[in-house]
Amino acid sequence: MTRFEPNLRIPGPTALPPSVREAGGRQMVNHRGDEFKALTKRVEISMKPFFGTEHDVILLTCAGTGGLEAAVVNVLSPGDRVLAVTMGAFGDRFAKVAEVYGAAVTRLEVEWGRAPEAAAVRAAAAEIEGLKAVLLTHNETSTGVTSDIAALAAAVRDAAPDALVLVDGISALGAVPFAMDAWGCDLVVTGSQKAWMSAPGMAFAAVGPRAWAAAQTAKMPRFYLDLRRHRDSQASGESPWTPAVAVMYQVDEGIRLMQAEGESVYARHAACAAATRAGLRALGFALLADDAVASRTVTAAWIPEGLDWKAFNAGLKRRGLILAGGQGKLKGRIFRLGHLGAVTTDDIIAAISSIEAQLLEAGITVQPGAGVAAAQQALVAAEGR
Repeated sequence: MTRFEPNLRIPGPTALPPSVREAGGRQMVNHRGDEFKALTKRVEISMKPFFGTEHDVILLTCAGTGGLEAAVVNVLSPGDRVLAVTMGAFGDRFAKVAEVYGAAVTRLEVEWGRAPEAAAVRAAAAEIEGLKAVLLTHNETSTGVTSDIAALAAAVRDAAPDALVLVDGISALGAVPFAMDAWGCDLVVTGSQKAWMSAPGMAFAAVGPRAWAAAQTAKMPRFYLDLRRHRDSQASGESPWTPAVAVMYQVDEGIRLMQAEGESVYARHAACAAATRAGLRALGFALLADDAVASRTVTAAWIPEGLDWKAFNAGLKRRGLILAGGQGKLKGRIFRLGHLGAVTTDDIIAAISSIEAQLLEAGITVQPGAGVAAAQQALVAAEGR
């Protein structure tokens, strides 16, 4: 039986809690007026603990990729030497943005499904004379892998102390603990449609003092995404251009919910990830990422030989479960199950149940109840019961 609402289990956009949806339906206000100024200041201040920073958090009306572009063009000049650590489709995209604007990009390519090692990053950074910046991805959504940003940033500092550390934190911030200042990151980006439980349309960039200093001499072209313009406008509670007012309403409400949940927001994501991995394994699926580097926000599983994925996925959709396929060179080879944002353990149990039922309908031998039982056992272990 199809659910009244689909169990949207893609790694973004994520399902919206009722109060967030209601917030997005509020009447517009003057985006130069006092009400919106208060909203801007509240969102900026409330986001800082999730970034782990005391520095500026800039609110941008654009998708996450726009935030990555802002990170690149505001601190670099054409010809600057950049090390891009890539481990999937989104790391590749970050590198391409820098290349398009004329940076001299060297790629440290990590096998998809694996996480970069600090020693390799240190060695690669040490080989590039005059290295200006290193591009890192915290959570690679295309593979379900999380990298150790603390270790990688430390490796960069060891090898090239003057190099900026720019981080794509789009699909991890708010779901995974982050310590921008303590780890020595200079510019970190996230997006509204991920852990913040809001609609797409906004990116947020935390900018440290070394990044602001670099912005003073950076020569890459920028106008709409000029972070200095945003900083100066935001100081008075405004944006230089027309903001996504409805998305701001939603982000404000999403953060309120996260604040009410407290540190448990991270434990919930960890528990949902553990249940997903256990449930899929019990159903016979091989997972792309090792447990040691597995993402807390998305799990990637191999599509087994002999399974007609299109027909199988169509059956899942009829049951109300929406999954994501593979990207890039993994297209048609894996599927991805997202567990971030407003996800609950009940959502994960329901997803595993739907997958199990569809396997049985497809004539694939599985022990009825095995997937759900394994997921529930993982939840009990994760919650320490």
